[in-house]
Amino acid sequence: MKRLLITGAGGNLGKICREGLKGYANVIRLSDISPMDPAGPNEEVVQCDLSDRAAVIDLTKDIDGIIHLGGISIEAAFDDLLQANLAGTYNLYEGARQNGVKRIMFASSNHAIGFHKRTTKLDDTSEQRPDSLYGVTKCYGEAMASYYFDKFDVETVSVRIGSCFEKPKDRRMLSTWMSPRDFISLMKAIFNAPMTGHLVMYGVSDNTSKWWSNDHADFLGWKPQDSSEQFRAEIEATFPPEDRHDPAVIYQGGGFAAKGHFED
Repeated sequence: MKRLLITGAGGNLGKICREGLKGYANVIRLSDISPMDPAGPNEEVVQCDLSDRAAVIDLTKDIDGIIHLGGISIEAAFDDLLQANLAGTYNLYEGARQNGVKRIMFASSNHAIGFHKRTTKLDDTSEQRPDSLYGVTKCYGEAMASYYFDKFDVETVSVRIGSCFEKPKDRRMLSTWMSPRDFISLMKAIFNAPMTGHLVMYGVSDNTSKWWSNDHADFLGWKPQDSSEQFRAEIEATFPPEDRHDPAVIYQGGGFAAKGHFED
């Protein structure tokens, strides 16, 4: 790959990508609305507001692939999400269409399906059940990705990311955790694949406790190497047993599903 664009490069996942994908492309273009560290070897740093369509169309010029992590990654007021996650995602796809970018990794979220119960095993055919306004914007992004593939042949892998940190932070993350190493190997698998179409899959490591299946995405050849099981004893010793009557425990979205409407 000659030039790879990473939006949201200043965030947690963006920083993981910036470090883990060094050398993967001839040039990695890093973009965020906030200031970032100066460009290193084979890097370009471009500050960009995703809600600015002209700027995003310019940002996506001369790009071979996009890892789209940009936008608001927590629950927020609708007007804020409207600009960052709705308008921003449309602008990104329109820039890709106009500039001939053929493949995108869209950072969807487990919160697009957060109102499914933990007792239900999900795959790519499971219905969207967002647990928050933020989750709604991820459903929108998946729909936008589907539209741009069917209409314009822009391929997307929409990854419903669980919880990507160095280690799980609570009992719920024993099921949702994805290691940074597995995240980077997934990014490479997505862009190495001969074809993807529009694929919806789950960003999760090979945990013992699983709510999600990626059997339909085996053609990518991605095999997560890590498991949250190594942290189970530490987590269970630190956090009390979960209350099975708590909505945050009943539903896969956890606290996002348990909370009321953000703007109330």
